[in-house]
Amino acid sequence: MSNDLSDVRFLTVAEVAELMRVSKMTIYRMVHAGELPAVKFGRSYRVPESAVKDAIRAATEGDQRSA
Repeated sequence: MSNDLSDVRFLTVAEVAELMRVSKMTIYRMVHAGELPAVKFGRSYRVPESAVKDAIRAATEGDQRSA
């Protein structure tokens, strides 16, 4: 497993909320529930962009199955 983080892009909670078109509180709830992986830097959280894409993909696949 590589420890190279040069290709990892981290997003702020506000950026994730804007991408997903939800409130920042929703993102914080997802992080605390373990639904969205995040790294805590000081008092703020950063979410890997790949985790956001995975969460959106999982949500859209779930919507397609129930339709």
